[in-house]
Amino acid sequence: MNTILGVKRLVLGLFLLLNVHLGMAQDTLSTKQMLVTDFKNVFGGVKHSYTRPLHWEKKDFLTAGSILLGTAALYTFDEDSSNWFRKQDDDIPNVLKESGYYMGKPLFSYSLNSGVYLVGLFTKNEKIRHTGVLLLSSSVTVGVLQSITKTVVGRARPVAELGKGEFKPFSKEAAYHSFPSGHTILSVTTFYAIGKQFKNPWIKGGIYTLGMVSPISRLWDGAHWLTDVGISVALSVVVVDSIDKFLKNKENKNQFSEDKISWTLQMGPGTIGFRGTF
Repeated sequence: MNTILGVKRLVLGLFLLLNVHLGMAQDTLSTKQMLVTDFKNVFGGVKHSYTRPLHWEKKDFLTAGSILLGTAALYTFDEDSSNWFRKQDDDIPNVLKESGYYMGKPLFSYSLNSGVYLVGLFTKNEKIRHTGVLLLSSSVTVGVLQSITKTVVGRARPVAELGKGEFKPFSKEAAYHSFPSGHTILSVTTFYAIGKQFKNPWIKGGIYTLGMVSPISRLWDGAHWLTDVGISVALSVVVVDSIDKFLKNKENKNQFSEDKISWTLQMGPGTIGFRGTF
């Protein structure tokens, strides 16, 4: 109960921090108009993520190759690293382990993400709305992806004591849902997306650190291998950055496409010209 209360206070603190930092730039659209626009943007962000590989350029393939090489390197240490992390489990405070568990749960992730968006919607705060849309579209993208992937791959968890190379594709058993780490993906996606909104390195670093509590707690519990966590972190960062860029480009296009300046022709004695009203 104390852990849940602590997590709730953490959520409230993040809300207040975001509200203070992004409490500006009021939107003039109606709530209904914003809701429709944001729903389209969430759908567009998810679609962009899934179709992005069709438009990859050289740098994107290099990034994907680096992630795969890094994962392969971590794979050689999977069993040793898992044994080490699991040995630390008894020395870790329960509040830290439980906090990590709850912060990676879908209920926490989607509640926080929805809450941020609703604050931006009802206060008509453009920047908080952007953060909320980024959180929702990123979480939906990685949430669906990890659910399908862990079932298709069917990798055995460390606690199954079957070794790092044991796979049972399409298994419905939880013991074979190790790759990737759902807790890691949801936690890192949420905290990374929020941390991106701050320029202060200390605040940004603190938020990113909170996002890593859940991944590490899964290693202590023996629920995931190091490669499960590593590729989940990389995937979260790539998805958030990709959708954030997509949304900002879309917002900039809309900004310049809107008729924000009204031009009128003016003529007078010895003068002729246009006047812009904004």
